Amino acid sequence: MPTPTGAESRHYPFSDRYLKIAGHNIYCVEIGTGDPVLFLHGNPTSSYVWRDVMPAVAAWTGRRCIAIDLLGLGKSDKPDRLRYTLDLHRDIVAGAVDTLGLSDIVLVAEDWGGPLGMHHLVHTPRLYQAAILMETFLWTFTFAEDFHPKFRMPFRLMRGPAGFLAVQVLNLMVKKLIPEHCPITDEGMQYYLDSTPTVRSRRAMLEFVRLNPLHGRPADSARFIEEIRDRLPALKLPVVWLMPSPGVIVSEDYPPSQAKFERFKAIVPNLEVKPFGPGHHFLSEENPKRVAELVSESIAEKGLAKRLEKT
Repeated sequence: MPTPTGAESRHYPFSDRYLKIAGHNIYCVEIGTGDPVLFLHGNPTSSYVWRDVMPAVAAWTGRRCIAIDLLGLGKSDKPDRLRYTLDLHRDIVAGAVDTLGLSDIVLVAEDWGGPLGMHHLVHTPRLYQAAILMETFLWTFTFAEDFHPKFRMPFRLMRGPAGFLAVQVLNLMVKKLIPEHCPITDEGMQYYLDSTPTVRSRRAMLEFVRLNPLHGRPADSARFIEEIRDRLPALKLPVVWLMPSPGVIVSEDYPPSQAKFERFKAIVPNLEVKPFGPGHHFLSEENPKRVAELVSESIAEKGLAKRLEKT
């Protein structure tokens, strides 16, 4: 098993280790003490996306901040012959919660981390206190409702036979998607490039694209999302949604996506939307200070902070 590696840079001051979950090595970082805040990233990033958020949230709330690298991304194992499914990724999240013995969790999630974390939350709400979500989705997609026309052709490309070339060979998820949707330092970009240095190591990135529940397919992904939605109307926990302007998943540039979100809001009884201000998709890269402020503020407002001391 890999051994802990220590801080990667002055921006990554965490205790790190590997958790053995379902036979895989899952990379985990944490900082602080107290009740946990569990941070879940999306595709094609890793726990590194939270590097400037977690220390501030730990300091301002008095809570223990924890993040994992999803299977196939970051420093976690990257099996090349495994069939990636949303159930598998959800089981990795559940395994991390169980292995670490977490309870009284505040979930903070973006992109794919949202449905993976929320699936576990709605099935085991006793373990959670609240959820704070950003640039994510808890619904299935159609091109007409969710995709600005400029995104449709690239998405079709990646879902089809050319996806292997675009995502695994050319590494366009990292080299093109990240810089197009947020400013990022050379150090940050290099970290993501180094995390998946080979064609085979990028397989999970491509699989996440193909797992996106578009027009009811794949059927297992649509089922996974519906299992979340079926339980949302009865959810008693507070859910905070950080909404950037213009945003990407729910976008001011594409009104049908906003109309769909308004319909979604109606089924979640304790949903609060907080304006983020200027932002696109990778908010923790684009404006980590604002993410940390809103996460900490939300935790404090729900009475879940040990202290709120900005330093």
